Amino acid sequence: MDGGQIEIELHTSLASIPRDVWDACACPEAEDGSRANDPFTTHRFLSALEESGSVGPGTGWQPRYLTAKSDGHMIAVAPLFVKSHSQGEYVFDHNWAHAYENAGGRYYPKLQMAVPFSPVTGRRFLTRPGCEAAGQAALVQGLVQVASDNELSGAHITFCSDAEAAAGREMGLLHRTGQQFHWVNGGYCSFDDFLSALSARKRKNIRKERATAQGFGGEIITVTGDDIQPQHWDAMWQFYQDTGARKWGSPYLTRAFFDIAHDTLRDDILMVFAMRDGVPLAGAMNMIGRETLYGRYWGCVEHHACVHFELCYYQAIDWAIANGLKTVEAGAQGEHKLARGYLPVETHSLHWIRDAGFREAIANYLEAERAAVSEEIEVLTGWGPFRNEPQEDHE
Repeated sequence: MDGGQIEIELHTSLASIPRDVWDACACPEAEDGSRANDPFTTHRFLSALEESGSVGPGTGWQPRYLTAKSDGHMIAVAPLFVKSHSQGEYVFDHNWAHAYENAGGRYYPKLQMAVPFSPVTGRRFLTRPGCEAAGQAALVQGLVQVASDNELSGAHITFCSDAEAAAGREMGLLHRTGQQFHWVNGGYCSFDDFLSALSARKRKNIRKERATAQGFGGEIITVTGDDIQPQHWDAMWQFYQDTGARKWGSPYLTRAFFDIAHDTLRDDILMVFAMRDGVPLAGAMNMIGRETLYGRYWGCVEHHACVHFELCYYQAIDWAIANGLKTVEAGAQGEHKLARGYLPVETHSLHWIRDAGFREAIANYLEAERAAVSEEIEVLTGWGPFRNEPQEDHE
C-alpha cells in the first residue's frame, strides 16, 4: 500500500463497524464463504459476546474496538477492551497489579487487546492482506496513545501470534511467554495411526482410558451445525455454569450468549456429549477453525471415570483427524494433557507499561520468566508420550 495518512478511531460497539469491513481484516480467507482461520475474532463471535451482555456494562470488559483507516479504507482492526480487573484473561498479572498499587499507583483500568475469556492463540492486529506492517504499526501507536492520553497504567496484547510477538518486540513492547498443551496432527489417518507414534505404555494407557470412558452406560455423540438442537444448548449451559462456578466463582458468558450462538455460531461449534437414554450427562464444547479445533468448555452432572479425557481430548483428536485439521488446542494449563498426546508449546503476549520504573522492573522479570518457560517446555517435551525412535518398542 502507499503511504497515506492513517486515521485511528475507537468504537464503543461493534455495531458501528460493518461486518464485511471487520471481517475483511479479521478473516479475509473466509470471504469466499469458507471457514475462518480464527473463529474468535470474527464479527459474529465478538458481536455475540457484546449482544449477550457477556462484555459491556457491569462485566469489567468495556469494548473499545480499535480501527485504522488509510485514505478512507479500513486497513486494520483490533478487539480492545477497557478492563477494571484481570479476570478472564489467562495471562496472569495480579502480582503486577498488587505491586503497582502497593507503590501508590492505580493499575486499573487498563487496556486489553484480547478475545475475552478465550486463552487461544491468534492474530490480534487484524490487518487487510498487504497492509500488515502499516496496520500493525498504526494499531500499536493508537493503543499506546489511548493508554497514555488517559494516564492508564498499561496496555496488554494477549495470546498474539508468533509473528506479532516478533513485530511487537521490534516496536518496543515488552514480550512475555507462557505455555499451553496442543495436539499436532502428524498426518495421521486414524486415531490408531496416532497411537502408533506413542510409546507402548502410553498406547496401552490411552486405550484403557477410552474403554473405561465408553463403559459409562450410554453413548457418546458429536454434533455441529444444524445438528445442534436447543436441548444441546440447555445442557451445555448447565455444564458451563457448574464448571464456571467452581473455577471462576461465576461464569463469564451469559445464557443469552448460548441462544445467540445457536443462531449465528453453530457452524463454528462442535459439541461432544455423553448421553444416557437421550439425556446429556457430560459435554464438551469446541470452536472450529480452518486448521485448528479449540477446546473451550466442559462439564458434567454425573462423574464417570475417564469421560472427561474422552470428551475433551480423545474425541477432539478423532474429529480433527477425520476432518483434516492440523492442531487441537485444549485450553489453558493442564500437564495431565501431556500423557494424552498434547505437547507443550510457547504462547505470547505483549505489554506496554506507562511508568518507566515499573516498566524496567517488569522487563527484568519477563527476561527471567521467558528463560524459565523455555526450560520447562524443553523438559516437558522430553517427558512426552512419543517414541524416540520409530521402532523403539512394541506391544
